[in-house]
Amino acid sequence: MFGAVLLRGIKLAKQDPIVNIIDQLAGADYIADPAIATSIYMAQSLGRPLLIEGRAGVGKTEIANVMAQLMDTKLIRLQCYEGLDVTTALYEWNYPKQLLWIKLDEQSGRSTEEREQQIFSEPFLLERPLLAALTQKDKAPVLLIDEVDRADEEFEAFLLETLSEFQVTIPEIGTIKAEHRPLVILTSNRTRDLSDALRRRCLYLWIDYPDLEKELRIVRNKVKGIDEDLARQVCEFVRGAREFGLEKVPGISETLDWANAMILLNYDNLEPDIIAQTLGALVKNADDLERFRTEAIEHIMQSVG
Repeated sequence: MFGAVLLRGIKLAKQDPIVNIIDQLAGADYIADPAIATSIYMAQSLGRPLLIEGRAGVGKTEIANVMAQLMDTKLIRLQCYEGLDVTTALYEWNYPKQLLWIKLDEQSGRSTEEREQQIFSEPFLLERPLLAALTQKDKAPVLLIDEVDRADEEFEAFLLETLSEFQVTIPEIGTIKAEHRPLVILTSNRTRDLSDALRRRCLYLWIDYPDLEKELRIVRNKVKGIDEDLARQVCEFVRGAREFGLEKVPGISETLDWANAMILLNYDNLEPDIIAQTLGALVKNADDLERFRTEAIEHIMQSVG
């Protein structure tokens, strides 16, 4: 079902599959550690959804993007939000098409029952992300359920059947079961607690902010042409910023934004005035920005090598 053959047809070595996944992720510009690679391998091999929690901007969503690339398959994304309902996530009927068909069929002599059977059939069905992930014919897709913690508890309860059986029931059509079980990745920023029932159905991965050396590797990999000393200064400064008690703590994406800003503006060294000028790429909250400019820059600079 799942396993070694998923990654672009390259078979994982039985003796060291985790290293192989790390290498393949690195080849797709994603710097992973053994915990990430092990979780991906287990999710693939066991056919279980993978719930990834962590701070905003640490690369949770990017795992799904990279896995779809490595598996050479389709990425189907369901972006969760408050008020998300089953219709938006699963399916709905194409009402304009149904009405047009009824109008064109007025002279056919069909009975009302026959018409209903026709318009409530697959040609009139609009697939939304969850149903689309179950009906892929060629190969298993990657299904990303992004920021599941933003959805309501009622919607979370609805997900349980889908993630348990990988099937859904449409009253007018019947039960649709996945021919190819998707690789399911759920992400959460922990804005609310998820239910124990949902957690039981998933494998779990926590991603924290990277240590200095890992973040430095990410910057080197993603920001082409950056000077080694500047890359290290940027990463050290960002680490100091994360300990300053900001409302919105900068993630890896902010580190990359800031490093790219330095390259764009031809800066090769961090100085207080340069930091103040480019701070909008790193600190993205008005209150944080004002406090940072007045209190933090000089203090953090003292710890940057």
